Amino acid sequence: MTQPSVARRFARFVSSLVLEGLPPAIVTRTTLLALDTLGSCLASSTMDFGRAVILTAERLGGPPESSLIGGNAKVAAANAVLANGTLAHGLDFDDTREDAIVHTGSVAVTTALAAGEAVGVSGRRAVEAMIAGVEVMCRVGLAVPGKFHARNFHPTALAGSFAAAAAAGKLYGLTEDQLVHAFGICGSQASGIIQYLADGSWTKRLHPGWAAHAGVVAALLAQAGFTGPESVFEGRQGFYQAFAGGYDQGRMDPLLESLGRVWEVERLTFKPYPCGSIAHPYMDCALRLRAQHGIRPDHIAAIHCRTAEGPVPRLWEPLPAKRRPPNGYAAKFSLPYLVAVMLVKDRAGLAEFTDEAVQDTTVLDVAAKVHYELDRTIDYPKQFVGHVRIRLTDGRVVEDRQDHPRGGPDFPMTREELEAKFRGNAGLVLPVEKVEEIIHAVGGLATLQHLAALMKCLSPDNSRTVA
Repeated sequence: MTQPSVARRFARFVSSLVLEGLPPAIVTRTTLLALDTLGSCLASSTMDFGRAVILTAERLGGPPESSLIGGNAKVAAANAVLANGTLAHGLDFDDTREDAIVHTGSVAVTTALAAGEAVGVSGRRAVEAMIAGVEVMCRVGLAVPGKFHARNFHPTALAGSFAAAAAAGKLYGLTEDQLVHAFGICGSQASGIIQYLADGSWTKRLHPGWAAHAGVVAALLAQAGFTGPESVFEGRQGFYQAFAGGYDQGRMDPLLESLGRVWEVERLTFKPYPCGSIAHPYMDCALRLRAQHGIRPDHIAAIHCRTAEGPVPRLWEPLPAKRRPPNGYAAKFSLPYLVAVMLVKDRAGLAEFTDEAVQDTTVLDVAAKVHYELDRTIDYPKQFVGHVRIRLTDGRVVEDRQDHPRGGPDFPMTREELEAKFRGNAGLVLPVEKVEEIIHAVGGLATLQHLAALMKCLSPDNSRTVA
């Protein structure tokens, strides 16, 4: 008997997924993902790139069915996710699935909320859609770990449209066949190069928003009868051939077989710092060394870090440019800067990534002393390992290593830490009482009868109570 296509196996999973019978921890983890994503959206809405994408979504318009987070308008769902997905990822403060290297909430959460608001579903249905999007997106990336980046594509940009089609398709009530066609359409919409690394321009920020937009459009097209190739993933001219250099059925089959049994949402890593998650273990190492040895900038003679080869083109090279990032966004992808800012300032919050902050000469002087060496024992991208060795001016050498980022299953952030992170982000836009109300509402998202009141609370000009 011929095995069903990858797209059909995804479609069957999405169609059959219901919260009944799921472990409560899956629902809890998903609501934390939603809270974390919304906090990033709200913080981004105060930034120049955030205002630009909200304005653009307003100009694109459409029926007023889905809210712009941090804005005061409603637009078509596909245009709302263009903005909201960009906001969610724009500060690089959103979740990551290691190995797949995808950011799920920026697509799955924003799409489920926008499409759910548009069709008037309950919070329970929205949570189901979020889970569907996360599980599909992670597996699309896990099938070819590291291979998208190796060909200069951003994994979130490529995998995101399938997640959005899953989430939107579930809420729009697509049949199994329509979902298959939606996935087929997504393959032709996939895009997202990483040339932003050259100058710190904003295109990476857009990738989840554009992917979510594409996924919603794909779901609507399929619902209207538009077709896409069923063999979109495994075909000879398919998605994996185009973007990863080939399709590995031996790797994909176990990922598909685990649908409904293994929950990738449990394996997500939340971020304590608003920058690339691969860098976080290095930053934690630097922070500990500073505290343990009382290191000041003038104590440092040289800094050496071990790294896998995969992150080098994104975080280490060209080394002279990484030691002096041209702007705050570029600094998020500069390990010399990120290690240096922890050693000098003892922190890396939003304030450390402004265009002005990254010109701090004390930080740049330390960044100039940061070097790297390849360590082929690091199993990247399965492992995000950090290592920092500092030679001090008095001749001492101190070093530290961390094998996982904080915020993941091996080194989790607590609910209290994630709620504090949300307060810091949302508090840039909303009053304290509204922030607390949203924390409570999102914690009980699966029990909400409607999404409309919650979405209203995410507007700075609204004070309606969630019901």
